[in-house]
Amino acid sequence: MEEELRRVRAEIAGTPAVDIVANHAIGLWQLAVLHLNPEAGQPLRLAEAAVAIDAMGGMVDALGDRLGEHAEPLRGAVTQLRLAFVEIQRQVSPEGGGEAE
Repeated sequence: MEEELRRVRAEIAGTPAVDIVANHAIGLWQLAVLHLNPEAGQPLRLAEAAVAIDAMGGMVDALGDRLGEHAEPLRGAVTQLRLAFVEIQRQVSPEGGGEAE
């Protein structure tokens, strides 16, 4: 077990931080999509999606071009999530303020 932990630690230490951060941003994207597009019978959870979108956007906006090759795709992903969120929110509440939770 201890040897496995050392191996994993060495692997993580050898991975550029920008790649790990980008991977976490993608995880936040996936979380937002789960809440914006729930399985049949599950509720739409806009507030939960908003937290994931804002967290991803905060990371991507704050790091900007320091994300290297990941910067543009992640910016595009955040933009698409924000647009999807607004569209879904409009569909749920045409007046603009509703929550489907």
